[in-house]
Amino acid sequence: MAKKKIFLSYHYEKDGRRIDEIRSMGLINDIKPASNEEWKSICDKGDEAIKKWIDDRLNIADCLIVFIGEETANRKWIRYEIEKAWNDGKGLLGIYIHNLDDPVTGKCKKGINPFLNFKMNRDDKSLRSVIKCYDPEPKDAYNCVFENIELWIDDARSIRDFY
Repeated sequence: MAKKKIFLSYHYEKDGRRIDEIRSMGLINDIKPASNEEWKSICDKGDEAIKKWIDDRLNIADCLIVFIGEETANRKWIRYEIEKAWNDGKGLLGIYIHNLDDPVTGKCKKGINPFLNFKMNRDDKSLRSVIKCYDPEPKDAYNCVFENIELWIDDARSIRDFY
């Protein structure tokens, strides 16, 4: 069975090395991120160019994984990605990354759930009450992600199919 296409959402500068470790596991078919040069070029063109870049990638994604670091919930484009993915019927899940070691900076503080400030139109429930966020064990966080990420993605799709 083909792997689902996954859009990874995270604070690039703060959490990129942690996410590179997850990518290197080879378990997910993530949509290629922009290189530093590509991203700078996109940003230089303004907000509409950034939205188009995100939209183009989310359009081919089956699921959005939000990697929740210390500053994730406050990031403008991560909030945009969450709203767009939900409105487009994509699976969503969060994975806290404070227990994942960054090879340069170590661990970070636990971030705020980024789904907290989103409400569903149909019943005014918080998206937080629907979207699961996983918090890998501190002792072996990478192995926890390795062993479970495919199940978490399948669960996110099932939840989204229900809503």
